Amino acid sequence: MKKPKPRNFKKTNPFLILFLVAVIGAGISLLSGGLTMLGVIPESPKKVDLATFLTEYKQDHLKEVIVSDEKVTGVLKDTKKSRIFAVKEAGVNAVDLEFMKEPVQAKITIDDSVSGHEVFEMFLSFLPLLLILGIFFFLTRKMSGAGGEGGPFGFGKTKARIFDVKSAKTKFSDVAGAEEAKEEVMELVDFLKNPKKYQKMGAKIPKGILMVGPPGTGKTLLARAIAGEAKVPFFSVSGSEFVEMFVGVGASRVRDLFKTAKQNAPAIIFMDEIDAIGKKRGKGSGGGHDEREQTLNQILTEMDGFEEGHTVIVIAATNRPETLDKALLRPGRFDRRVHIDLPDMNARKQILEVHARNKKMEDGVDLATIASKTVGFSGADIENVLNEAAILAVKNRKEKIEQADLHAAVEKVAIGPERKSRKFTEKERKMTSYHEVGHALAGHFCEYHDPVHKISIVSRGRTLGVTWFLPEEDVYSKTKQQLFDEMVSLQGGRMAEKLIFGEEQLTTGASNDLERISAIARSMVMRYGMGSDTVGPVVFVSENEFQKPYSEETARLIDLEVKKLIDESEKIAFETLKKHKKLLIKISEDLLEKENITKEEFLSYFEEK
Repeated sequence: MKKPKPRNFKKTNPFLILFLVAVIGAGISLLSGGLTMLGVIPESPKKVDLATFLTEYKQDHLKEVIVSDEKVTGVLKDTKKSRIFAVKEAGVNAVDLEFMKEPVQAKITIDDSVSGHEVFEMFLSFLPLLLILGIFFFLTRKMSGAGGEGGPFGFGKTKARIFDVKSAKTKFSDVAGAEEAKEEVMELVDFLKNPKKYQKMGAKIPKGILMVGPPGTGKTLLARAIAGEAKVPFFSVSGSEFVEMFVGVGASRVRDLFKTAKQNAPAIIFMDEIDAIGKKRGKGSGGGHDEREQTLNQILTEMDGFEEGHTVIVIAATNRPETLDKALLRPGRFDRRVHIDLPDMNARKQILEVHARNKKMEDGVDLATIASKTVGFSGADIENVLNEAAILAVKNRKEKIEQADLHAAVEKVAIGPERKSRKFTEKERKMTSYHEVGHALAGHFCEYHDPVHKISIVSRGRTLGVTWFLPEEDVYSKTKQQLFDEMVSLQGGRMAEKLIFGEEQLTTGASNDLERISAIARSMVMRYGMGSDTVGPVVFVSENEFQKPYSEETARLIDLEVKKLIDESEKIAFETLKKHKKLLIKISEDLLEKENITKEEFLSYFEEK
């Protein structure tokens, strides 16, 4: 298979182009004016009527008269090459105008050619049009891939990145932590390698496979691994790349993509972020809605047009399957779903081992410990952890990555980089210390809350401090009590400020806590049916954001129920901290001195008691 030419080009800012055009235009104007002032280019002649021109001639104000077919031009004596001209009738010559009869000294020149100045003037008049045409062709070439397929008008050519058999080197061994998903797609590899045995049995391979999962879980990686194992060309394109500013471009690109894939069959087409064009029809808004629908319709048409025994498989990926049009998901199109969830403890350890292959790791590094600290991390996050650890090791001039580097990298990815250069007043540090310890104590005394992992008043990102809770095992669902305990721990920071400094000294540091508390309480009442019997176990969430599926009276009851949960969590947090006020003060003072308190150090306070 012929290897396609790479399309690596930088996107050009259109405002930069307009700025450059303006600069060039101004430069040409200034150049023309400067040349005129220097006398290199004579000034444009002033138009007068023929009688005025003859009067100037008779009064001996002209030192030269140039007679052409359409006009007469005179060069004035008293100025630097200033000129006047008058239009005459065709066929009227110098004798007819009586120039030869007058006793003046002006030089008479008969000119039947076009002057250089007139040519330059014609060029200047056409220059703006030439610039506009040049910009148009420049932009169209950029939009079509810098002179790639289709030339300057190749908008309809696919923008898919093509990986041929030689470049598709990803294997299933490179995909860790997704064993069930790999099993689901194993048969696709066998089909692409040996399609005849399936066709002989009368089996039909799925036309399309939809990979569903959160961002960074390895959907694209798994699709490339399928192509690498089957040794077939791989066409990768994002859903947003189909639609441009011109109507019909998306549908044209879809046709070109499928045509190219069929020519190189067996092949795999991978569409990432298909929700960009595959959203439910009839619910969008804006000018691009019709264009998106045309593109979606063309995808459906192409998939329906696969002939019997086709060997082109379409794989799509999304993290929002609920937004997809039902026509995409019916049998015969994307009729199989492969779910790729966030990795569990064992999967995270496997992913760490895969990404540690090309890293210089110190002997004895415990990846299992790192896996236990990365609950909720995606595969991409875990890869980033190892990369940050490698950067940190180089920064500290180490020969190999140590356990401490990995721990620091996990914290950087999870809660942001430290900003030790940011200076705070002693009062701000003190209030932050009590705030963070308030979170920790309120959560610690809740029976169903995750344990404290670390407390810090070192600024990270946009936060002044952080209290990091980590579950002891992977959690896939939460109980009503767990959600309520989370609200109590979030209230702890604000309640610690109120208890120690008074209600008038509450800070804005709790704004994010209040947002999260409100979101949890509203979800409990409206989504999970965890309110009281007054509201009942009813889901009050609708796909239509602009229309509530309940009455105003029900909305009032929901608000009361949400407020009741928030008030109750606030009361419990305050009473808990009031009961353990001495401990709150002790830990906060130690945190002011140390800046960081680990899980072991935090638990030691309760052992002493």
